[in-house]
Amino acid sequence: MSSISSVSGSAGYSPYSVISNGGSYVRAAQGASELAMQERTKQQVGGLEAGSENLTSAGSALKVKDGAMEEVTGYLQSIRDLSVKAMNGTMSDSDKKSIQDQIDQYKKGIEDIANNTSYNEKKLLNGTAKDMTVASDANGSRETISGNNMTLDALGIKDYDVTKNFDLKDVDKALDKVSSARSDTGAKTNAVDYALSYNSHAALELDGFQMDKEERNSVDAYQKLKTKQALDVYQNTLQKKRQDDEERKSMMLFA
Repeated sequence: MSSISSVSGSAGYSPYSVISNGGSYVRAAQGASELAMQERTKQQVGGLEAGSENLTSAGSALKVKDGAMEEVTGYLQSIRDLSVKAMNGTMSDSDKKSIQDQIDQYKKGIEDIANNTSYNEKKLLNGTAKDMTVASDANGSRETISGNNMTLDALGIKDYDVTKNFDLKDVDKALDKVSSARSDTGAKTNAVDYALSYNSHAALELDGFQMDKEERNSVDAYQKLKTKQALDVYQNTLQKKRQDDEERKSMMLFA
């Protein structure tokens, strides 16, 4: 009888609670190592999901920055086209002045973009943004995005004027600088997208592992519960038989 009692008791293990919690362990008494593994899995999944949120923000900032630099590229290309048009010895001074007026409007557009492009109140293109580092998972991995300087000063065209002596190479250098910055931004965007894809895949794998584990836990708990119930019935039957035997003995003594 003692062996039956020890099996049915299961020292702190409750199949009912495991089943009711969908196969999750909630107390160390149910399985210390299993509980620890379950908690580590939840921590990893939580870290991956938090990292994905960070990476999504970083990706959004990169897209905002690249879109703004695309506009700067358009302005610079227009300035270049007008500069080539101004390289015409038959053009009057007033004609060149008209061209410069249009160039000044494009320059103002560039300066406005540089000073107003921001993400979460961080200026991305006026040279004031420091490196922005985000945690990409629960293991301390990081991704860093940087601001750029697209002001007229930084591009070297603040005093660009086709009514005076000018060098078309100044515009070409500005275009090269923007192109290089956009290439770097594209590479970083790809890195962030890859990290996001990895996080999503890893989280799904861990979730799947945990769900399989919880399903196995539920099956195991159900089997233990049925075993316990069968042993309880057997124990009750033996106890009832003992009581009946004791009653018969008593009746025989007084017969």
